[in-house]
Amino acid sequence: MSRNYKFHNKSGLYFVSFATINWIDVFTRQIYFDVLVDSINYCRKEKGMELYCYCFMPSHVHFIFRSSKSEPSELLRDFKRHTSKKVVECIENNSQESRKEWLLWMFERTGKKNATTTKRQFWQQNNKPIELWSEKVIKQKIDYIHNNPVESGLVVNPEDWKYSSARNFQDDATILEIDDIGFIN
Repeated sequence: MSRNYKFHNKSGLYFVSFATINWIDVFTRQIYFDVLVDSINYCRKEKGMELYCYCFMPSHVHFIFRSSKSEPSELLRDFKRHTSKKVVECIENNSQESRKEWLLWMFERTGKKNATTTKRQFWQQNNKPIELWSEKVIKQKIDYIHNNPVESGLVVNPEDWKYSSARNFQDDATILEIDDIGFIN
C-alpha cells in the first residue's frame, strides 16, 4: 500500500472506498448484501466501529467511519477478510447463482497472482483512506457517497438506493443504524 494510503491519525474520521477484484458486480443478490450488513453490525457492536455514512454498490463500498479503539486499519482489514470469506461461501452454496463458476474462477485467478493471498482474492487490496478534517470536506464526501447510485444510473434520488445511509438521513434506519456526526443534518 502506498504511503499516501495509510491511516496516520488512528482516532481520525475517515472516508474509505474499496472494490471487488476487477470491479466485478458481486452485490446483486440480497444474500450478499446481508453479509455486508451483518458484518457492519458486528463491527459496530464488537470492534468499536463508528459508522457515519455508507453506500454498498454492486462492485464497491464507501464508508465514513472512525475506530473508537484507534485501530482503523485493523478494523477495515478484519471487515474485508470476514466479508470476503462469507460472500465467497454464499456464492459457493447458492444454487441460484448463475455466475458461480465464473466468479469463483475470477477470485482464484486473481488470488494466484497475489503473493499475500492463500487461495482466493475477493477485495482489491487498497482502501484509499482519506482523513476528513473539516465540516466542508465531510459534507462533500457524504454527498459523493449518497449520490454514487444516482451517478451510476441505478436510482433517481439518493434515498431510493436501499443500501445507503441517504435513507438514514431521511430517518429510515431499516437497513443499518449509523452514528450521529452531530452537525450534519
